[in-house]
Amino acid sequence: MNKDSLFLRYAYNDLVKNKAVNAALFVIVTMSAFLMATGAMVMERSVGSVDALFEMAKPPHFLQMHKGGYDGGALTAFAAGHPEIESWQVEDMLGFDGSAISWRGQPGRGASGDLSASLIDNLFVTQNEHFDFLLDEAGAIPRPLPGEVYVPVGYRQDFDLQTGDALQVRTGSGSKELTVRGFVRDSQMASSLSSATRFLVSEADFANLARAGGGDREIIAEYRLSDISLVSKFQTAYESDTALPKNGQAVTYQMIRLINAFSDGLVALALVFVSGLLMIIALLNLRFVIRGTLEDEVREIGVMKAIGLPHRTIMSLYLSKYRVTALVGSLLGGGLAIIATRLLTRSVQANYAVAPVGLMTFLAPAPALLLVYLLVVAMCRGVLRAVRRVEVVGALVHGSTLNEKQNVRRAKSLSRRARRTDLASGAGGNINRRLALLDLRAGARQWVLVPIVFALAAVLIVLPTNLLTTFQSPRFVTYMGAPESDLRVDLQFSKDVAATHRKVLSRMESDDRLTAVRDFANLLFETPGEDGWENLRVEMGDYSRGTVRFLHGQAPSDGQIALSVMNAKQFTLQAGDEMKIRRTRDGPTESMVVSGIYQDVTSGGRTAKMQGAVAGDAVGYVIYADTVAGGDPAALAREYSNDFASATVIPMKEYVQQTLSYITSAFRSAAILAGVFGLGVALLITSLFLKLRLTRERSEMGVLMAMGFSAREIGSQVRFKILLTVGVGPFSASCLRRLLGSGSSEL
Repeated sequence: MNKDSLFLRYAYNDLVKNKAVNAALFVIVTMSAFLMATGAMVMERSVGSVDALFEMAKPPHFLQMHKGGYDGGALTAFAAGHPEIESWQVEDMLGFDGSAISWRGQPGRGASGDLSASLIDNLFVTQNEHFDFLLDEAGAIPRPLPGEVYVPVGYRQDFDLQTGDALQVRTGSGSKELTVRGFVRDSQMASSLSSATRFLVSEADFANLARAGGGDREIIAEYRLSDISLVSKFQTAYESDTALPKNGQAVTYQMIRLINAFSDGLVALALVFVSGLLMIIALLNLRFVIRGTLEDEVREIGVMKAIGLPHRTIMSLYLSKYRVTALVGSLLGGGLAIIATRLLTRSVQANYAVAPVGLMTFLAPAPALLLVYLLVVAMCRGVLRAVRRVEVVGALVHGSTLNEKQNVRRAKSLSRRARRTDLASGAGGNINRRLALLDLRAGARQWVLVPIVFALAAVLIVLPTNLLTTFQSPRFVTYMGAPESDLRVDLQFSKDVAATHRKVLSRMESDDRLTAVRDFANLLFETPGEDGWENLRVEMGDYSRGTVRFLHGQAPSDGQIALSVMNAKQFTLQAGDEMKIRRTRDGPTESMVVSGIYQDVTSGGRTAKMQGAVAGDAVGYVIYADTVAGGDPAALAREYSNDFASATVIPMKEYVQQTLSYITSAFRSAAILAGVFGLGVALLITSLFLKLRLTRERSEMGVLMAMGFSAREIGSQVRFKILLTVGVGPFSASCLRRLLGSGSSEL
């Protein structure tokens, strides 16, 4: 019989002999491998789906949204002066409020409704000719006939729309009815983080909708470059040209790609985090089991050493079982990950595209599975090194893995401990609890596994849940570049924006249903950049009454400016640095001190904030307000939207919920998964631990029963020990979380 067959035979016999212990280890390793591989595969599939859609749809490398009139000749002249432009186009759009769009199911279906629940912009467009195509579910470029409309695929999921349903658009001169011909995927506006979505109609229907009125005219100036690395410089050049349309948000290719992959990427990261904690639990458990196995079988190890087997051979004999467990568990976890990935990526494939199966599809989970296997084997090998220290005499005579000197020191230590814990020295108290506490102190190195496992399980359960509640909190908006409020009113991109601002502000300040009305002005400044003076969008107003959450520093006061993270990185500034700005090309230059850095997702993430009076010559305004107790922000938003057509009024809570719907859904799934796995693993390991401890303490229990303790009393001692150690785990995790989070603000 060769060595390999001997190792495999021993591994098989041990696996059969200790079914419960080995099954528990196997389940934990399998779950760790499953989650790790699933995270890697979800990431690969999500990125693959986005890339597949981008390959077919060809989104712009740079786009500038714009409301109002513009100079087409200036766009043509700009394109002629920039040879890096590979292709460019201007897309015309008509925006309608969700309440102006209703739908009616096919005869016999009996379903109907409207899109008023959607707070994002609904833009009707025609199919582009050169790039930025809207694609149907087969990946083709649809060309709707007159009377047909292709609806965003996300609305099919949100409103249960089906092909053949009737879509009605309320215009300024009546309703226009279109038939839902299909659903389109939008590489530019697919994510819930996007503030708009596009409906595809024919050119004839677009012209009819434009003539009928009721919709807001917008354009997107879109550019594809020969080299995507030139996007940053191209954006600077575009924004520096005063003749070009800029009354809207500018977006780059990198930002589109990041936003599209963001929510599903969070799912993958959450799964990898959960897997990492499970791996720590698994490794701790392996260490406990292997050490216990060596102590139980120390005499067999002594016999093997006595007959001349080297310690490497003995280590390999024991390691073979754990190699088999790690290998089979990793492979099974990888197989289960394939099924889970298909379920977790159904939404991303519906919104984007079915990612093609390629070499990376198979390579993505391989490092994760290999990491699980290597970690398990490395931990086992490290613990099994104790075999080297086993002496034949100590193993056969004393039944100990320690050498002679270590045995003497251990005996003296136990003797001192026995004198310190003499039961006769205590008066009163529950004798069973005292015995349990003494046993916990004597075997602390073994019992510490339980509180550690439950502490890690508590972290595993609580952290995804905390992240979910953070994203669902109304105060999360303070991390999105806006103060916490019930209502937000945006006024921009119109000729009479200043007059409208005065009317809306006056109305809101006199409305007894609103309180804490705050207004801010959006101004365009210039600041020195790598290639000369660059545009800087600044929000000016009173920040003394609370504003966004700052990652570094604080809100600006007079003579100070706060920057978004992206602007701080672009201009390589941090809190305390000086920044030069000017209002106009020929105006005076001012030096401002950077007061703080904050996170922002609006205006492409490139914003700034300054303390000062609200200017009357701003390019736009934003007003925040809270409702009094019992007020309905959604109803107020509809009322103000109807009374002020050029104002965009949104209830902040609903808007944030819709904007972050993909993210909250991802964290909700991660929280449920973490809770199930955390509790399952904690209970599994506790059962395993008790089984091993009760087996080893059988002789001690026999002594207690001989002394007169009943089985019920011995059982109460065990229950007290396990309840105490289990309670210590979550309590320690809570204390640690509070300690680490004491310096940060909570939502």
